[in-house]
Amino acid sequence: MKLFEITNELEKLAPLTYAEDFDNVGLLVGEAHAEVSRILVTLDTTEEVVKEAVEKGASLILSFHPIIFSGMKKITGKNYVERVVQLAIKNDINIYATHTALDNSHFGVNHQISKQLNLKNTQILIPQKDTLRHLVTYVPTANAATLRQALYDAGAGNIGDYDSCSFNLEGTGTFRAKEGANPFVGEIGKVQYEPETRISVIFNKHLQNSILKALKENHPYEEVAYEIFSLENANQTIGMGMVGELESEMEESDFLSYLKDKMQTKHIRHSKLMEKKIKKVAVLGGSGSFAIPHAKQKGADVFVTADLKYHDFFQAENEILLTDIGHYESEQFTKNLLTAYLSEKFPNFAVLNSEINTNPVYYT
Repeated sequence: MKLFEITNELEKLAPLTYAEDFDNVGLLVGEAHAEVSRILVTLDTTEEVVKEAVEKGASLILSFHPIIFSGMKKITGKNYVERVVQLAIKNDINIYATHTALDNSHFGVNHQISKQLNLKNTQILIPQKDTLRHLVTYVPTANAATLRQALYDAGAGNIGDYDSCSFNLEGTGTFRAKEGANPFVGEIGKVQYEPETRISVIFNKHLQNSILKALKENHPYEEVAYEIFSLENANQTIGMGMVGELESEMEESDFLSYLKDKMQTKHIRHSKLMEKKIKKVAVLGGSGSFAIPHAKQKGADVFVTADLKYHDFFQAENEILLTDIGHYESEQFTKNLLTAYLSEKFPNFAVLNSEINTNPVYYT
């Protein structure tokens, strides 16, 4: 199988366009048309992981964290990043990273944490802005139903828990075909008055090419009139973190024990207990201190994240229980998410979880 066939499917789960600006995602080492035999899924790409890929015959390492994060001016093997890249190139190993593209996915990292904690009624904690587009086009009324369905099939018209959403307004379109034109209706040199329907639909911006392809392939006119606008509305299906509810409320101490068990960690750093029941839970895998105000705004009783600094805990202000379960611990189940997704998409293809624990943090 070609590498791009795999990444095209992967980017339906985690479109790269939604990765944060600071990030480095996508194909980091390799070539899009390379033949892939097996896929090894890992949280981090280390030298040990590359050696594991060689041993298991995997020519693609699908890593959550990018091994190359900032610019590289030399590859001399003087640090672990350069050694990993050298080893991968020597052994024809491709490396692809998802990172914040998967963080912002509705069914990504934080969805997986929510599943681990059995949260119900989940929603995005920090919806991403500037990800929605609005298409307006005009089509002969007799062809409106066909075009509308084609746009829906391409992914347009999805708003929250609803699909097939559009606005339609009937009116009269005018045009005159000049010499050399091949009009669908009307005659050369004569003004045509045509009953038309104005169709408006919303879509996620990563679908724009597919939407325009569907529009042009299913519109009868030789020249298709359309407009695309950027919307400032927050996208409720794309963004960082999630917030949901436990099946039943818990005492704080019971929740902390529950959190240790479900997230498989022995150590949790947390703010002062408030003698308050825990029901609403906000989660954000990885470094999540920036989301503390959002968790409080959403009315969460507890915020589960990682990498909180000393002064971050003061932000609890006796309003919310802040918990730091560790960076690796918060994202460790991402491997299972990616492996399950690709195994479903390619059931006859070998997708393997790395057996190496790449957590660089140890506790005594």
